[in-house]
Amino acid sequence: MLSARARLPKLLFFATAAGAWLYFLHDYPQLPRVIASHFDQHGFANGWQTKQSFFGTFAGMTALGAFLVFALPTTVSVLPARWINLPHKDYWLGPEQRAASLRFLSAWFAWFGCAVYFVIVIAFDFAVETNLRPLHQPNIARLWYTLAFLIGFTIIWTRRLFARFGRVPRTPSD
Repeated sequence: MLSARARLPKLLFFATAAGAWLYFLHDYPQLPRVIASHFDQHGFANGWQTKQSFFGTFAGMTALGAFLVFALPTTVSVLPARWINLPHKDYWLGPEQRAASLRFLSAWFAWFGCAVYFVIVIAFDFAVETNLRPLHQPNIARLWYTLAFLIGFTIIWTRRLFARFGRVPRTPSD
């Protein structure tokens, strides 16, 4: 059963993926056959590929994001506890706590997958915009801010994960 906490990020992922694909499909015919697809830290192109392989890579990145959001929580839920690396897993994956722990992890993976996919969409959009408007390229700072967002998000969510599983409550009210 899909927890209410995991429902929102999963819907957000689906909406983001659908919107990104519609947006990029609109721009696809306007792109040249070979496009700049990789950029250095200053925003200068240093790698090229055909637009077919570029969007094939985007499809693969969408699949990776979908795996993080949808498949990884399901996979974790069927794994034996000994294969899951979690602090105090005997308690948190024990019969009394397993369902609540898996609901938390499902939401955690869903939000993390959304954050990763958000970064992927911004990076691909940078490449598309650069190829469509070579004289008015987007500012590379957008990518640096997006990367800073992902780093901050990862730190916060990792701290939240450890705050949840880093200790065993002493009493049921902890």
